[in-house]
Amino acid sequence: MIALWNTIFYQPLFNLLVWLYNVIPGQDIGVAIIILTVLIKLVLYPFSLQALRAQKSLAALQPKIDELKIKYKGQKEAMSKELMKLYQDNKINPLSSCLPVLIQLPFLIAVYQVFISGLGSKGFEVLYPFVANPGHINAISFGFLDLSKTNLVLAVLAGAVQFWQAKTMPRSTPPKNMPGAKDEGMAAAMNKQMLYFMPLITVFIGATLPGGLTFYWFLTTLLTVGQQYLYFRKDGKGKGKTTNDKQLTANN
Repeated sequence: MIALWNTIFYQPLFNLLVWLYNVIPGQDIGVAIIILTVLIKLVLYPFSLQALRAQKSLAALQPKIDELKIKYKGQKEAMSKELMKLYQDNKINPLSSCLPVLIQLPFLIAVYQVFISGLGSKGFEVLYPFVANPGHINAISFGFLDLSKTNLVLAVLAGAVQFWQAKTMPRSTPPKNMPGAKDEGMAAAMNKQMLYFMPLITVFIGATLPGGLTFYWFLTTLLTVGQQYLYFRKDGKGKGKTTNDKQLTANN
């Protein structure tokens, strides 16, 4: 199983990173990580696009979901059946927005292995024949940033960008005078807590990881924010609000 994992994920990413390091003028590992991150995002782009479409569809469907919650309040079984029917009628998979996270997880683990063993002078025995052995990878990037060591600044940046990403996501909040809005308000309060809690977790974890991995996570999240902005801007939603948001605000 480990051998299969290395063959599918670790070795290709490690070889790609070393190859980029070899061909980039000046052999800057930071530039190599930037290019590697962009390439991984391109590979995962179809899944990310699917997730954005699902999030947009769920936000547009929120008024009908709110109606069901009011109609079937206290009837969990009936509510679940009607909700699944609503999803089926609108051809929406509520779990599809989680798919990119699950798919990206193996890449993140593999990148972690790459930076643990690849920033230095070891691990070159798994290089492909066409990838030259550099003998040693200089972990100093941009002339001052040591990506082999933990870096609190990168961790804070990664947490800040994750907070930004969450803030720009489309969301829908029921009017305050809607029956059942109290429960929705509690859920919104919990979501707000997670909005601040998860970036703090990112900072805490990022501060314990090699700077190269934290830099990769920062870049990945930054590219995701850009992708969200471009996608939702097409329909005038660049600020993370859906048409449903605007209607609800107007009703208030």
